[in-house]
Amino acid sequence: MAAEAASRSSDMFDEIVMAEERFHGEGYQEGYAEGSHVGVVEGRRYGSLHGAKIGSEIGCYLGFALTWRCLLQKCMDEKNSKKIRALDSLIGMIQKFPYEDPTYDKLQEDLEKIRGKFKQNRNAFDPWQCAPWRRMGNKGS
Repeated sequence: MAAEAASRSSDMFDEIVMAEERFHGEGYQEGYAEGSHVGVVEGRRYGSLHGAKIGSEIGCYLGFALTWRCLLQKCMDEKNSKKIRALDSLIGMIQKFPYEDPTYDKLQEDLEKIRGKFKQNRNAFDPWQCAPWRRMGNKGS
């Protein structure tokens, strides 16, 4: 009986001593699971926001290129045909951009190329160059 009492008190003592280690391990597991879940949610939100910004930026570039292409076709000359080819190049790059593949390894590289091509095109255009009111004003003089 004395041995049984000593064994019980030893088990209780071990439980008390090991409680800190057990609670630490359980807390770590719970914290890891919660952190993983929160990280996935936050990552998804960030990815959606960042993807929307890139989509908006590329849409703006495409709108610019298509609008200028349409305007330049109305007043065609050698100078404008070069600009139309440059715009076609930008439009082609945008159409080949992998919108639906976030794992594409050259995504940032291709995006930088599109930005550079857009800046090159933007700098080549004078908003007054193909304005209908400018042509009308020249006819009267």
